[in-house]
Amino acid sequence: MHLIEIDQQKCVRCYACVRVCPTKAIAVMINEEYPKILHNRCIGCGGCIRSCSPSALSHISDIQKAREILASETPSVAIVDPSISGEFPDITDYRKFVTMIRALGFKYVNEVSFGVDLIGQIYADLAQNFKGKYHLLSNCPSLVSYIEKFHPDLTDNLAPVVNPMIATAMVVREKYKTPLNVVFIGPCISAKHDAELFSDSANINAVITFNELRQLFEENNITESTLEYSDFDGPIGYTGSLYPLCNGLVQAAGIDDSLLTGTIIATEGRENFLEAVRTFKTSSETIRRHFDIYYCDGCQMGPGTSRDGQKYIRRTLTTDYVNKRLKTFDKADWEADIDLYKSLDFTRSFKNDDQRIPMPPQDKINEVLKVIGKKEDEAHRGCGACGYDSCNELAIAVSKGLAKPEMCLTFNLRSQSEYIKTLKTTNEKLARTESALKDSELRARAEQQAAQEASEIITAMMQKLPSGIVIVNDEMKILQANMTFIDLLGEDAQMINEVIPGLVGADLKSLIPFNFYNMFSFVLKNDENITNKDTRFNETLLNVSVFTIKKGKIVGAVIRDMYVPEVRKEQILQRVNEAITENLEMVQKIGFLLGDGAAKVEKMLNSIVQTYANERNDEQHLPGDDDETL
Repeated sequence: MHLIEIDQQKCVRCYACVRVCPTKAIAVMINEEYPKILHNRCIGCGGCIRSCSPSALSHISDIQKAREILASETPSVAIVDPSISGEFPDITDYRKFVTMIRALGFKYVNEVSFGVDLIGQIYADLAQNFKGKYHLLSNCPSLVSYIEKFHPDLTDNLAPVVNPMIATAMVVREKYKTPLNVVFIGPCISAKHDAELFSDSANINAVITFNELRQLFEENNITESTLEYSDFDGPIGYTGSLYPLCNGLVQAAGIDDSLLTGTIIATEGRENFLEAVRTFKTSSETIRRHFDIYYCDGCQMGPGTSRDGQKYIRRTLTTDYVNKRLKTFDKADWEADIDLYKSLDFTRSFKNDDQRIPMPPQDKINEVLKVIGKKEDEAHRGCGACGYDSCNELAIAVSKGLAKPEMCLTFNLRSQSEYIKTLKTTNEKLARTESALKDSELRARAEQQAAQEASEIITAMMQKLPSGIVIVNDEMKILQANMTFIDLLGEDAQMINEVIPGLVGADLKSLIPFNFYNMFSFVLKNDENITNKDTRFNETLLNVSVFTIKKGKIVGAVIRDMYVPEVRKEQILQRVNEAITENLEMVQKIGFLLGDGAAKVEKMLNSIVQTYANERNDEQHLPGDDDETL
């Protein structure tokens, strides 16, 4: 059953709820930003709700169920916890709030104090007929849930007796017999869970807190001043009305609570609650007492009561209420009622609902201690700000996945200090970067202005040139064109120019013939410039040069009308010069070839002459002539 819920929209992540939770049923997971309720570990003590200043935590409400019960035709009975006497200090007589409850639509209003008297007698017998086993009295639903979940080995020590709420439900169902809706009104949240465990003769249809009761009064405009007195329906309780106080049940049962001879120790409050269970578990044979343990500071301070209540004021109001009741109390009638209902079966059993998490290995705990900056010999210490008794307990919780290192105050402070240093360094870098960006921005603006001026100059120059200039992109869309180019294209282009100055964005393919724009496509695709290409356009001979501006992206063209006199004269002179240059080069090549051939012929003739001279010399000096002379 989900008793507690958290509203992340309201949560400020102060972890106050984690600090007060006795079972650490509120975990702060490593990868999660907000605390998370682990419902299987919750014992419904409500301490987290009391500690949450932004009211991000709330308990489940049966108020709508109560509305439906009151609107139905089935008779309903309200069984009211005796702590109501301390909840309404603004109501001068308890009989007024009984009438106010009736005004909501309840047919019967009974006090749980009679159930306390019945249960008290069972505990009195248990204390008197001690058989060697010490018990934990099972009146507080939070205690029962805590034992079942976190000390299941002690479930046999829980007194096998229902609590006063269940006992009273059994009494009223036995008394009225007919189909009946029973609504418990009290200070306890864990009672909502406890009521779910019983059925049939012990069934409770809804559980509402005193705060929810106040809400119903307000909704129905029920106030003390408009109503008369009315007392509780019988059976009327006796000293069971002392139940809201720590040792109220012990006194109501007449059990000896003397420091010297008493057999029961009664205690209350979160710290005493936890310590008492630990001590009972380890040292019950040494203490030799039964324990009556309550999580709250008495039921009068339960989580379902108004926040502004003061413990000792409520204690006084409770005792004053009991004293007032006892003045007119008919003990004989009470004894007769006790005899009538004590035969009901008030026994109960408990279950093992072990929610303990195995202890993680020590090396993992040590690793967490290292992360939060704690040495092993310091692990037993702790400031408690994280909600755990020591740094070692926090490290264990982190290892179990119930907490995260950021919950450690000193770890956070150290991390914040390092973060501040890092932030300071980052800010300094950002300041320098900002200054550099400003300088870059100024330079960029200057360059942009210069580029704009240059662009304006170039554009102006383009418009002055007698040749047509056009620049297109890879989609054959005109990026820029001068008036000479537009005039070359004719009247259609001139009309378009009146609507779209410079023909910017116009499709070149729609303005010139295929053989013309095919030159642009060739240059875009092959990145090879076309120079001085003559082509006919309409009745004009154009000289076209197309060149790459940005490879594969942008090309430009210079186009001249060859029939313009200035261009014709320039072209004639240029081409005559080109022809002269070509002829000179040809003459030079012929001369070179002729000169090279003459040299080869001369060399060949000289070689023949030399060979012939050598043969003549050899004939003049024959060997026979030389011998005869000798």
